[in-house]
Amino acid sequence: MKNFFIWAHRGASAKAPENTMAAFRLALEQGADGLELDVHLTRDGVPVVIHDATVDRTSNGAGAVSAMTWQEISLLDAGSWFDKGFFGEPIPPLVEVFQWNAGRLKVNVEIKESAAADAVVEVWRRFPGTPLVVSSFDQSLLEELSRKEPGPPVGFLCDNRDWLPVAEKAAACRAWSFHPAQEMVDALLVKTCHSLGLAVFPWTVDGPRRLETLWNIQVDGVFCNDPGSVRAFMDRFSTEDIADAKDIH
Repeated sequence: MKNFFIWAHRGASAKAPENTMAAFRLALEQGADGLELDVHLTRDGVPVVIHDATVDRTSNGAGAVSAMTWQEISLLDAGSWFDKGFFGEPIPPLVEVFQWNAGRLKVNVEIKESAAADAVVEVWRRFPGTPLVVSSFDQSLLEELSRKEPGPPVGFLCDNRDWLPVAEKAAACRAWSFHPAQEMVDALLVKTCHSLGLAVFPWTVDGPRRLETLWNIQVDGVFCNDPGSVRAFMDRFSTEDIADAKDIH
């Protein structure tokens, strides 16, 4: 049975408020192999885990993350918008995620703006046991990170159907992985990226039919919102795959 890496996209975000410790704890319980999360900087330079540039959608606050201090951010409720049962769930600082994780899961930090890169690397260096990959759509940022010594492995995000130049640039930067939008992934993309030394992790995939297709064309794993369901499906599917192979022989 080949390995199939399950990234919890913003944590177990189908069952808990995205990018919160509740979502990350649930992802671990559900058998995820890694956490995907997003980072923005507060006004006083603290990297916090939130997808949007503003707090409006996923908290009871309003305004740009970059215009607020960490103290202001820490007082917000980032759980009730999802479900009242998550009332009071805060927006975590990146350091809290690393402290809690303690190296158990690989962490994929997506950087939205280049200003956050140094802060993310600084936190990572404080936790040398944490396996990390930094991803972004900003290719220049990833090129710069790939030159740092020591620097984290990088993953190139891509939603452009003209994906080959992006994959080639990723390979030139000695990137660890290529993260394409799942609808653009086919066997040629996977084969090409593997020949360039890149692991392939499409986003965001939860449906069983698409999972089976991606498994069959040899992707290395997926980003998903419901890691528990994906883990259950992949375990069942891979067991059936092994049984079929035995029947053949």
